[in-house]
Amino acid sequence: MRSETSQAVEAGEEVHFGEAGGPALMGLLFRPGFSAATGAGRHGVVLVHGFPQSGRAPAAPSFGFAHLAARLAAETGAVVLTFDFRGTGVSEGDFSLSGWQADLGAAMRTLRACPSVERIWLVGFAAGATLSICAAGEDKTVAGVAAFAPQAEFTERVVDPRRLVAQARAAGLIRDPSFPPDAGAWARELRALRPSALAAKVPPRPLLIVHGANDDVVPLADARELAEAAHASAELRVLPGAGHMVMHDPRAIALLLGWFDRHLGASAAVPAGATGP
Repeated sequence: MRSETSQAVEAGEEVHFGEAGGPALMGLLFRPGFSAATGAGRHGVVLVHGFPQSGRAPAAPSFGFAHLAARLAAETGAVVLTFDFRGTGVSEGDFSLSGWQADLGAAMRTLRACPSVERIWLVGFAAGATLSICAAGEDKTVAGVAAFAPQAEFTERVVDPRRLVAQARAAGLIRDPSFPPDAGAWARELRALRPSALAAKVPPRPLLIVHGANDDVVPLADARELAEAAHASAELRVLPGAGHMVMHDPRAIALLLGWFDRHLGASAAVPAGATGP
């Protein structure tokens, strides 16, 4: 039978936040279930999802990320926030790249407001991985980033804006028939994002990049480009036989936990339920 502490960690705490004037966002906050005397809670992790197949998935918030968030809190001792970007899950609004960037910033501020949290780390998957790298490049206070299947660019060479709008509507990420009001400006947001240039600003902070060797959505070359840009601190791991959905690959999660164990220190490895000295 699981302990009450374990059950509390798995349940998570519902949080509502968002930037001023923006859509209301929904997230779940997971706290480590052991004494703060061990160093638990000093680190905060924002767990960031990517572009979903269905915007209104029943596993919201963050389409099943709650389980991973609970595990990270229990096994690393960090306070973990996972949330739904605008247009996804139970959050309000319609998808846009600049909107998602603003949402990630709001999530980071929400986690920083937790009394015990001193440092923020970002863990992202797919588009969320790319945005996490960009956020770290723009914000020197981010301690480090773990990026799974990130994309190196959003130019029209690799992303057709009109097709992306259609996909977003089909997935329920854009619900307002008049959105976007300016299709040209919406497309320029994609072209303006320069993940590789921002990845170069991450060093000397740690950057873990994990990519599936058989990813048929984002080429492995993208991961290599981002790792090369941040060569001073990048750790590139390629998973043989893995596709795009590396979140469901136990090897990827093992790499993430091992990376945190190295960078958060011995105090992050105290098992859930333990007590401090």
